[in-house]
Amino acid sequence: MVYIQLMWSFFQVGLFTIGGGYAAIPLIQHQVVEVHSWLTMTQFADIITIAEMTPGPPFINAATFAGIQVAGIPGGILATISCIFPSCMIITILAFFYYRFKGLSSIQGVLYGLRPAVIALISSAGLSLVALSFWGTQEMPVNLDTTDWVSVLFFIAAFFILRRWKVSPLWIIAGTAVSGILLYSFF
Repeated sequence: MVYIQLMWSFFQVGLFTIGGGYAAIPLIQHQVVEVHSWLTMTQFADIITIAEMTPGPPFINAATFAGIQVAGIPGGILATISCIFPSCMIITILAFFYYRFKGLSSIQGVLYGLRPAVIALISSAGLSLVALSFWGTQEMPVNLDTTDWVSVLFFIAAFFILRRWKVSPLWIIAGTAVSGILLYSFF
């Protein structure tokens, strides 16, 4: 039964993801954390972190890792295939129609209309992860007493370094990982 639920959940993610891999993250979160309660938000955040660090598209990595957590290796394979299949079919059909009718203003209007929705989906996933990192919950609290100030400082430092010196994100990930080990292990 879990395989059918896993397949249907990730089929929906693949079917309704518009705008690339980062737009799928809130949909995956909704399925595995909220709908089925297969993972906690902390486990999901860990999966997203690992998915970002491993080669390949983050949403496919996240689907694979979530599937493995839920139902082992077969679950990971099933989640990955279920997530990819609708996208492959849809993009094949859309590519055919796009190249045939790309000059129509209505097609351009649809593309311009989808951009804000994609930005909102990506921002929603990002804010959920920020809240989890800073306060240990998905909700933005008004009580600053529960704030993890070390995480806030890591975020500000990483953001500043990325914007100011255009350092590779890999160096940021490695640096914050080592700093996190040192700070959270010894203090």
